[in-house]
Amino acid sequence: MDHDHGYKNLFSHPEMVADLLRGFVLEDWVAQVDFTTLERVNGTYVADDLREREDDIIWRVRWGENWLYVYLLLEFQSSVDRFMAVRIMTYLGLLYQDIIRGGLLSSFNNLPPVLPVVLYNGEPRWTAAQEIGELIEDVPGGLSKYRPSVKYLLLDEGRYRETELVTLRNLVAGLFRLENSRTPEDVSRVLENLIAWLAAPEQASVRRAFTVWLKRVFLPGRLPGAEIAEVHDIQEVKSMLAERVKEWTKEWENQGMQKGMQKGMQQGMQQGMQQGMQQGMQQGMQKGEAGLLLKLIERKFGTVDGAVRQRIAKATTEELEIWAERILSAATIEDMFR
Repeated sequence: MDHDHGYKNLFSHPEMVADLLRGFVLEDWVAQVDFTTLERVNGTYVADDLREREDDIIWRVRWGENWLYVYLLLEFQSSVDRFMAVRIMTYLGLLYQDIIRGGLLSSFNNLPPVLPVVLYNGEPRWTAAQEIGELIEDVPGGLSKYRPSVKYLLLDEGRYRETELVTLRNLVAGLFRLENSRTPEDVSRVLENLIAWLAAPEQASVRRAFTVWLKRVFLPGRLPGAEIAEVHDIQEVKSMLAERVKEWTKEWENQGMQKGMQKGMQQGMQQGMQQGMQQGMQQGMQKGEAGLLLKLIERKFGTVDGAVRQRIAKATTEELEIWAERILSAATIEDMFR
């Protein structure tokens, strides 16, 4: 089971969607939502050009007398998608087409509101525009008023600090804490919370989803190559961590060191490339300035000898700029070099 399917399995449970809205959408309208009405919407719909999308999680919930839709897009790529806002606009258009075809309009015969959420857990922090208008060139003269306006809610897991999450009695906060954990002890503390929060019999399904995700996605990702016993409950995962904490802590630290070294090497290579490019550009500009100055000298004073050519070739950018100013008033080459 890959990371995408593990998350899709978790967010196929209404408890997870309810906690996502309660804990991470800090807006007044959430208080008016009837979470007992949460129901999953078929995530497969076909556009007019017959292209299908099956990778989305769509829920709807009663908001007053009407339905409100939550469009959840899980993003697990290693790089940030600069044009995510364009994708969101396209997906919303397809969803609204499906709503129109199904006759699922509001009591006022309007389209229902949709909350688009991008849940991201990649290593680099998310920097892409969250509003489609930011990606469109601003043209003066009135054309900008036709620019579309579509915004999505970004949940970048890596931006949340432990101090923010630990105070929340929230399943999604627990998920984020697990993803951001650094040691087996951190994981054990979160598992204690999840065991307590998911103790009720009616929560057995989401408890099982967490167990499957821990066993098939989370632990293999943190401990590649390690032998992980078959587990059937979160409590068994916690017990397994306690039994092998010393062994796994060492493996965990080694994995962290390897990631740190890889990240350091990547950053070093990027810095080296940037420095190389800057140095190359500077050398190119300097060579161009030297060639131009030599042409000006020969035009004013005639052909020069090898010593002058060598001096110009070895000159710094500052020296070339000074000599280029002096050549306008210099009577001889010596005056220019003075």
